[in-house]
Amino acid sequence: MRQLFSFVLLSLVSFSSLLSSASAAAADYHEQLVLRPLPLSALLASFNFRSNISLSEFEAHNFRFFPRSLGQILQHAGTQELHLRFSLGRWDSESWGARPWDGAREGGTGVELWAWLQAATDEEADHKWLTLTNALSGLFCASLNFIDGTRTTRPVMSFQPEGDHLNTTVADTHLLYGVLPHEVVCTENLTPFLKLLPCKGKAGIATLLDGHKLFDASWQSMAIDVKPICPIGGECVLQIELTIDMVLDIDRSKRPRDNPIPRPPPGHELPCDTSKPYHSHDTCFPTDHQANQDWTLSQIFGRTMKGTCPLTDPAVPPVCLQVPNSRSVYHSDGVLEKKNLDRISRCFEIKPDVNFEIVLPAPEDESAVLVKPETPLLYAERSFTGHGQERGGVQTILRNPSPDTEVEFIYMESLPWFMRIYLHTMSARVQGQPSKDESLIKEVYYRPAVDRARGTQLEVRMRVPPASTVFLTYDFEKSILRYTEYPPDANRGFDVAAAVITILSPAGYNLRTTSLLCSLPTPDFSMPYNVIIFTSTAIALAFGGMFNILVRRFVAADEGPEVGLAVLKKRIKERIGGLMEKFKKNKGRKTENGVGEPREKVNNVGVETEVAKV
Repeated sequence: MRQLFSFVLLSLVSFSSLLSSASAAAADYHEQLVLRPLPLSALLASFNFRSNISLSEFEAHNFRFFPRSLGQILQHAGTQELHLRFSLGRWDSESWGARPWDGAREGGTGVELWAWLQAATDEEADHKWLTLTNALSGLFCASLNFIDGTRTTRPVMSFQPEGDHLNTTVADTHLLYGVLPHEVVCTENLTPFLKLLPCKGKAGIATLLDGHKLFDASWQSMAIDVKPICPIGGECVLQIELTIDMVLDIDRSKRPRDNPIPRPPPGHELPCDTSKPYHSHDTCFPTDHQANQDWTLSQIFGRTMKGTCPLTDPAVPPVCLQVPNSRSVYHSDGVLEKKNLDRISRCFEIKPDVNFEIVLPAPEDESAVLVKPETPLLYAERSFTGHGQERGGVQTILRNPSPDTEVEFIYMESLPWFMRIYLHTMSARVQGQPSKDESLIKEVYYRPAVDRARGTQLEVRMRVPPASTVFLTYDFEKSILRYTEYPPDANRGFDVAAAVITILSPAGYNLRTTSLLCSLPTPDFSMPYNVIIFTSTAIALAFGGMFNILVRRFVAADEGPEVGLAVLKKRIKERIGGLMEKFKKNKGRKTENGVGEPREKVNNVGVETEVAKV
């Protein structure tokens, strides 16, 4: 009896330890999808995947939720913290408001990479950076191996570590930043991204990630962040966070895939703006602010969500929707809906084996259609100025919408080496003032470019007064490249990376400007072809004449053979006579063979010759 009781107790202890370890393991990974309708028939979908691994297990190569392929690259390159961005499109701040995640998970157009590497010298850091970019290039099927010295900078003021780094390693840590604005993000980058997830896109919110929908979005960004986290009184962990943000056009997403041609709706289905004074039964001004706000999850993503990932933390709801609580939302059976206290969002708890579907009908109350977008702290626009192929200028318009708060930020540009900045022409002025205001720029860090070795690095710490617009301008000179340095589409221009803006006060916020297209002096690439053809023709004529002079044998006219029409007639008659004589001889031989001919008879003994008599 005592042995049976001990066995039962041991079994209960073992079972409880298994439950505790399973719950702890589940807490090491969670995923969540947040859907937020935006004005102008848009929908923001934010996918977030987060997993942790202790540093001791990471150093011992005991990978569970952390992807092994990425972990081995980080260990080999000595990477302490990593941030990788794949972005496409433009975020419309005027219509959509503030950026998701306060811009922390956003990158400029193309590919951005910055990392903190542990190295004793700059040369060792450059070698590890080269190793890291080449390895990530193969892992994500991207052109990261083209991030060479001309596309790499070392920011001084712009980027700060997001993780918890020990004081002993800060002295040997080097920050390097690289960008590829011309990189085209496509499905080849999404597939390796999904392979980093524990459920590999087979279950959970990752089943909604379809390349056709993702890359048809008006704006999309894929982010990978790896950083150490050291809680107070706990063990340090290495955290990886994978984020995908996309802004989908609801009208375009609802079109059937087999018939995607857009067609205008009938007149009686147009949503009209009744506030217009000329609105009547036969006059309609279409409104886009509240149009196409009825949709389903399967219409937007082309499929329903296949349950939840069994490895995720059950305490974190997998799907949340940011719409007012007064709006009706329908969902699948077996799903628990919880409305949050903020009265503008709700979350859904889903069972692992339930296919999840959301139906958002057309709103009955126009005031409860959308949650008002948050106003960003700063608006930024950048463009080229000037004309001609020799010189140009860059103008950045920075607008502070706050009526009573000043914005202080760091403006960073990583320019190619063929854009040579005239630093003395840089100035900042407030709109409405004719002269520049030197108090707007507080600090400048400038690292000039070296031809074909490194690019230009410019970091400016400045401020924008409340309710003001500041113009930041400078001039530059365009270099002339070698003809072998031009790309195949040289007349298109060269992409210039987006500027990085890091807001210091009143709160931490990041944003990117749009990338630019710089037109350089481009030679006429058809001229080498014309020169080659002309030169080859001249050489052929000269060589042909010289060859004839050297090889041909020249004789006098009386010493050479007779030529003329009479000679030609004589040769033709001789040829015809020879043919006729040959024909007569052959005919005579056939007649003789008709009188008698010898035959040879072969037998086993020998050969006998008999003459056949007629």
